[in-house]
Amino acid sequence: MTSISTLYEQMIADGTLRADPAQQAVMPEFDRIRDALMQPVKKGFFRKAPEPPKGLYLWGGVGRGKSMIMDLFVNNLGDIPARRVHFHAFMQEIHTAMHEARKTGVDDAIAPVAKAVSSSVRLLAFDEMQITDITDAMIVGRLFEALFADGVVVITTSNRLPDELYKHGLNRNLFVPFIELIKKKMVVHELVSPTDYRQDRLAGSPVYFTPINAESRADMDAVWQDLTGGDDAPLTLHVKGRQVVIPRFRNGIGRAKFHALCGQPLGAADYLALAEAVKVLMLDDIPSLGRSNFNEAKRFVTLIDALYEAHVRLICSAAASPEMLYLEGEGTFEFERTASRLREMQGEDWGKAQS
Repeated sequence: MTSISTLYEQMIADGTLRADPAQQAVMPEFDRIRDALMQPVKKGFFRKAPEPPKGLYLWGGVGRGKSMIMDLFVNNLGDIPARRVHFHAFMQEIHTAMHEARKTGVDDAIAPVAKAVSSSVRLLAFDEMQITDITDAMIVGRLFEALFADGVVVITTSNRLPDELYKHGLNRNLFVPFIELIKKKMVVHELVSPTDYRQDRLAGSPVYFTPINAESRADMDAVWQDLTGGDDAPLTLHVKGRQVVIPRFRNGIGRAKFHALCGQPLGAADYLALAEAVKVLMLDDIPSLGRSNFNEAKRFVTLIDALYEAHVRLICSAAASPEMLYLEGEGTFEFERTASRLREMQGEDWGKAQS
């Protein structure tokens, strides 16, 4: 079977990718993991299962190609049982499964949930590992300890060093053993590339489409296709007992219609969680704002503030230019700041501060 390194070089040769020394430098790690996983697992009553290979914790700035490389790896594993999932979505599944397990009266809900995961895969590939929720922080150590004990190999991308995970979080001392577990079971590799491919793909391209019509919708679809390949799934954020749904999500890029985010009773905490979960937000169909939809307008202002402070890249379609979106009713003066931010967020360099 062709190595991941060779597949990567073939993609460079045929023009699909351009050579990136930082990406090329990590290819041996993926080859190492796949070669080990390709070996048959020999188990028996008197034979101890072989030690699984170390996983990989691939971290670096936004847009460096981490997710693309991981997808290349996962898509070329042959018959090896593997699953690729956004880390946040995976943890939501774990919480749901633990809730169901508790209904059966078990003392330890993590054990059966971890066993169910490890019995279905040999490799878990996570995109965007980050811990911001205390409920995740309190269970993730024991969960992964059980998965590793069952021989599951984990690879993950992240924008943070392991030591930076859940930084300043509540009861972080209880989380530190998980960081040490990562260092023990995974090779930590920084992808040091000077190129931000996500920004490059948007360079020179409009990110604010107006008015709302068939042409602007087609333009939004084209950007989405270019950034994600069109493959997506919903992402549900749990915020203080509420659910905030991003209808379409892939590789840190979320997409939703205006009504889904601003037509619902959401607040600052919800939008802060959204800004934490995405690196790019595509927002469709922002209407003209005023007295008739004042509540939606207020939420939109709060949403833009959250995205702005988190340096999230915004791509949107709107009924009018930023300065012409909100022309009448209470709050027109306050909206001037939002219009200014919307204009600034169209800048080609916007979002690079987060890298």
